Amino acid sequence: MAWTRDQMAARAAKELRDGFYVNLGIGIPTLVSNFIPLGMDVQLQSENGMLGMGPFPFEGEEDADLINAGKQTITELPTTSYFASSDSFGMIRGGHIDLAILGAMEVTDRGDLANWMIPGKMVKGMGGAMDLVAGVKRVVVVMEHTAKGQPKLLRKCTLPLTGTAVIDLVITDLAVFSIDKTGGTGMTLIELADDVTLDEVKAKTEARFKVAPDLKTKAA
Repeated sequence: MAWTRDQMAARAAKELRDGFYVNLGIGIPTLVSNFIPLGMDVQLQSENGMLGMGPFPFEGEEDADLINAGKQTITELPTTSYFASSDSFGMIRGGHIDLAILGAMEVTDRGDLANWMIPGKMVKGMGGAMDLVAGVKRVVVVMEHTAKGQPKLLRKCTLPLTGTAVIDLVITDLAVFSIDKTGGTGMTLIELADDVTLDEVKAKTEARFKVAPDLKTKAA
């Protein structure tokens, strides 16, 4: 059985570490904020100029002036600070963000990422994806394994690239893959979602990948 969006976000939250400064992309990555372990000190940073984002507000308690980069209403914390978007990008480009958790439309086995544009469709803006993958210390992608039955893990992206050899870890609804961006070992399957088989992953993946000797399954 494939993981739900919440289960994917919970798995991504396991990549958080105490003291991390983290940027969450739009879509499934925003759900990661709901699974930060109790007692862990993680500062969420947003490209629109906010550091220390709180969880999503309860219905009826939304403040239209408090939004993340994806225009979703959020809450603030006692430690929250605000600054110009240019300062926010300065943090990203300067290498001060420990981890970015992003969505994707296509990923390759060498860590290439396409997540900002589909030709022929209107694009509101590129956002901060290109700056994030270039300036952040570690990049984790969370996405569905397929789109309309077609693989999203490919040998070569067909969409405009966000960055080449930039991804460290990919979490899909079927599995988790690590990526050696130097090209040494490429993509390695390290974990299967609950009740998902290796054969199913192989059938739905175009990208080349190795299987870790200690592959984690539900039984493990």
